[in-house]
Amino acid sequence: MEKEEQLKEAFQKIKQDINYLKKENDLFRDALIETHEKISETRGLVKQLTEVNSNLLKILEELKQNKEIYETNKQLSLIDLNPTHPHINPTHPHINPTHPTEINPLKDQILNISIGNGGVPTDRQTNQQTDKPLNKGSYNNENSIENAYKILDSLDGLKKEIRLKFKKLTDQELLIFSTIYQLEEEQGFADYKSLSNKLNLTESSIRDYVGKLIKKEVPIEKIKLNNKIIQLSISKNLKKIASLQTILHLREI
Repeated sequence: MEKEEQLKEAFQKIKQDINYLKKENDLFRDALIETHEKISETRGLVKQLTEVNSNLLKILEELKQNKEIYETNKQLSLIDLNPTHPHINPTHPHINPTHPTEINPLKDQILNISIGNGGVPTDRQTNQQTDKPLNKGSYNNENSIENAYKILDSLDGLKKEIRLKFKKLTDQELLIFSTIYQLEEEQGFADYKSLSNKLNLTESSIRDYVGKLIKKEVPIEKIKLNNKIIQLSISKNLKKIASLQTILHLREI
């Protein structure tokens, strides 16, 4: 009887060991699956970053061309403002005061001036009216180009500020931010529960990371629904300035 009891106990231990090994095997398999998924996501991010890099190079090339156009137009505007420009030269043959077909003598009883000089005042007035719209147009053209150039400079400043802000984030904080951005794009909202399921982290850990992001002035907005569920979203102003792919690329520069 004692031997039978000992055998039973031995079989029970073996059975427990087998069950334990089976659980360990399942955990190891789940970890491998999760690692494989993360590798796939990383490959996708690398591909997206490559595309963003290509797009940024195109944008830089366009900015360079726009700058060259601006310099050229600025030089042309300066030429238009030169008083010796042939289009506004008082000696231009089309507005010459001595042209016989464009003037008529004025009556002596109206103006006490020489009949031979009757057309001079009219021509001078016409010349002054021609000068004004030319100069005004040149100034407007220069101001428009200058304003466009300032806008491009301000965009460069915004990108630099975004890069510095997200450069301070840890990899885990950046992952939380990216996931909020993606969930909001996919299903219209993100909350602690969906983030927890997506990243396999506890909701309390998600809250801690979100709090750190807000302290680092990352524009994440929190809305409480029915005094229970808290929805998270990325600021619309940030989305207008830069997409998630652009933010990730700027951080890596």
